[in-house]
Amino acid sequence: MKIAAGWDHRGRVFRERVKDAIETLGHEFVDMGAPDEAPSDYPDYAFRVGEAVRDGECDMGVLVCGSGIGVDIAANKVKGVRAATAHDVETARLSRSHNNANVLCLSEKTAASDVFPSILRTWFVTPPPTEGRHVRRVGKITAYEERRG
Repeated sequence: MKIAAGWDHRGRVFRERVKDAIETLGHEFVDMGAPDEAPSDYPDYAFRVGEAVRDGECDMGVLVCGSGIGVDIAANKVKGVRAATAHDVETARLSRSHNNANVLCLSEKTAASDVFPSILRTWFVTPPPTEGRHVRRVGKITAYEERRG
């Protein structure tokens, strides 16, 4: 898979860590983050990653900012993106298996933690829902998005 990865200045310090983790899992890393640690605005990178996923340039995305929440909110403004912030393995798993998230958002604290590789691995290997209530619920979100644009 081709993975779009982005961050603001607070997440920039984790560029190599994110890149290594993605490539170790056998995926292609596409750098869409801040070029350096100068102050930058997280929405710029969240929109860039979200659009790459939406447009099919990349299969999934990973974003890092101070809290993970800012990039989550911004990425979810891109039609077709289902971004989710995960702070541990369980929330990473649930974001895929229940919500079919296609962009993973992380805080700099999570990106610095020892559990980071497990979060990323779990998120990439967990399949999206294929039947039942979770498919119905994701379908409702998609239908609403289509109606409301």
